[in-house]
Amino acid sequence: MNLGDILVAKGLVTRDHVEAALEHQKENGGRIGASLIVLGHLTQEQLDGVIRSAPPAPLTLEETGLNPMFALTMVVKGMYRESIELASRLAEQMMLPVSMINKVLQDAKDRKLVEALGASGTGALAEMRYALTRAGHDWAVEATEKSQYFGPAPVTLEAFQQRVMQQRITNEVVTRDQLVEAFKGLVIPDRFLSRLGPAVNSGNPILIYGPAGNGKTTVAEIVGKIFQDVVYVPYCVEIDGEIMKVYDPTIHQTVEGLTGLPGETGVRRGPIDTRWVPCFRPMVVTGGELAIESFDLKFNSIAKFYEAPLHIKALNGTFLIDDFGRQRAKPEDILNRWIVPMNSKVDYLTLHTGKTVQIPFDEMIIFSTNLHPDDLMDPAFQRRISYKLETTEPAEELFRKVFADMAEKKGLHLTDEICQQVIDAIRAHDAPLAYFQPKFIVEQVLSSCKFEESKPQFSKENVDDALSNLFVKTASKMFGVKR
Repeated sequence: MNLGDILVAKGLVTRDHVEAALEHQKENGGRIGASLIVLGHLTQEQLDGVIRSAPPAPLTLEETGLNPMFALTMVVKGMYRESIELASRLAEQMMLPVSMINKVLQDAKDRKLVEALGASGTGALAEMRYALTRAGHDWAVEATEKSQYFGPAPVTLEAFQQRVMQQRITNEVVTRDQLVEAFKGLVIPDRFLSRLGPAVNSGNPILIYGPAGNGKTTVAEIVGKIFQDVVYVPYCVEIDGEIMKVYDPTIHQTVEGLTGLPGETGVRRGPIDTRWVPCFRPMVVTGGELAIESFDLKFNSIAKFYEAPLHIKALNGTFLIDDFGRQRAKPEDILNRWIVPMNSKVDYLTLHTGKTVQIPFDEMIIFSTNLHPDDLMDPAFQRRISYKLETTEPAEELFRKVFADMAEKKGLHLTDEICQQVIDAIRAHDAPLAYFQPKFIVEQVLSSCKFEESKPQFSKENVDDALSNLFVKTASKMFGVKR
């Protein structure tokens, strides 16, 4: 785990600072953190804070919280399933110190589950090779039938619970300047930002509603990415002898690699437990595919371990339900499922054995919908959502500004006549102005000009064509049907 990547992710130093510190380290020795401090890029207090906030590396098997038999079984399964012979290779796969793996192997040897085959390599690189005995092979087969999981060693449920509480999303404070910077390039009413800021800092559920095409999803996604802290996500958690996988590379964005430096550069590895992955706060977006069973543990009946549900993977981050009201699950079913978590800040998961476990529920839930809240939830539930933000139709002046800015970015000049042509056409269709419409018109016009092999520019004709694609005729106009 590269300490330099974590420092860069937290915004405490830059990649250039790390490179300069590496040069200083080569000339003077010591650790990368000390070099950053000497060069004035970091303070001792900042470095200590980063180390304190990270899960400390265990020095003994007892400190991992794992049952010795559980660790022994994992080692034997790794040797069986992956044909691993070296302690260093097992340590790499299980994210544990080699010294710890050697002790487990010694226990396995005492139990006559493994046997030494002799050294691999020569000199300082020499390492003992191990193989399973017949008894060890039988043990591994039986263990694999119970669970095929082999990989990073799990953290305990208690450690996971404590970590979630330690890195709560409300630990971060989002300022007005951060919001303004995050929404730079978008036209957002100041009043909307003034209401959004307190909602974000509260960590409470947010409902964003309003007509389609006015940026609800864009606002929610920007909010989810505005946080700057680093959180630690476990590869997996051990619960009553079962494995629940949590880290998901499709959701969790690791900070590793931010310095852009190869691992062999010697950037000091901090005393951090490598069973945890340093990540930016997660952002989970789900839409119409969301079903009520999506909130349950997913048990793989073949591999015999669990995959954490999406809202557990979103812990310490943001969970966005986009197009709320159009999911496979009914809105009231989703809301009823989350009454307890939203009120008490804890959730309950049930194993297939029937055992129920409690998980801290720390994440910002954002509901985004173009349906009216009254059609989605009763007043009692509306009261549980502290912040309700409406995205409204832009005023004509604001619409013109958005249209002009969008056109300019694409190399088009928007005249008053063309802008009025678009506004009049929208009004003629009894439709509200929306922020998405300028982008739609611009893209349509550019495609038309490309087809005609003409200079990119607005014309009455290509704007009319774009407007025809923006709206469809009503049935009464198409077929003379009276409605």
